[in-house]
Amino acid sequence: MKLKKSLGQNLLIDKNIIKKIISNVQNTNSYNFFEIGPGTGNLTEELINKRPKSLVLIEKDKKFAGYLKNKFIKKKNIKVYNEDILDLDIESLIKPNSVVFGNLPYNISSQILMKFLKFSKWPPNFEKIIFMFQKEVGDKILADHKSKNYGRISIIRNWRMDVTNSFFVSKNCFYPKPKVDSMILVLKPKEIKKITIKNMENLEKITQILFSRKRKMINKAFKLIFSDYIKTAKELKIDLNIRPNQLTCNDFYKITQLFEKQN
Repeated sequence: MKLKKSLGQNLLIDKNIIKKIISNVQNTNSYNFFEIGPGTGNLTEELINKRPKSLVLIEKDKKFAGYLKNKFIKKKNIKVYNEDILDLDIESLIKPNSVVFGNLPYNISSQILMKFLKFSKWPPNFEKIIFMFQKEVGDKILADHKSKNYGRISIIRNWRMDVTNSFFVSKNCFYPKPKVDSMILVLKPKEIKKITIKNMENLEKITQILFSRKRKMINKAFKLIFSDYIKTAKELKIDLNIRPNQLTCNDFYKITQLFEKQN
């Protein structure tokens, strides 16, 4: 089948990497599996061999979706959706005790992750997510405070998920070979924290305001967020002369919490 560049179709063909991905799940027959972008089913076949309770496949490409439906037509516990993951209500589809897999299109991988981070029910039905990202994006999602890759996506991810494992995947493991290397991240939902954020979009807003001026001191950004910004900074014990990347994740969560209280 002809691959579509517009859909970011690079098929994972390295069986050792496929096995390494699945090795992150123990007692596989006790889980429901959910796979995004299965393509021709290289990972899917190995997932089926692990005998999950059920398997849901989300494939945007009509030809691939049709191919998968025909290939697994006799498997009663497999359901294939020919849908765009960004348009789908995935929260309602994911069963309790699920593991989510995805070799994600590079151009929308962050959007897909954000969709999972914004689930209304938390902790969610899924036990873990195992996603393939472009290495550069993976480094940003994984980044800790003070790392050169630390920024919005790492702060937002850290609010709701821990990274429990990560490993490098060479561009040579795909067909056609992409121009960049990849990274697998294994993400596990966190329990609700002491700091309460009512709406994830407010955390997005706060990080956007601050990191849009990432090389400048935070005083002007704070002025945009809070009316009495000097008093607020003192209350939060934050120095207005530092830059955004010097704020810890907890600083961002406390800023967002106070922003929600005042608005």
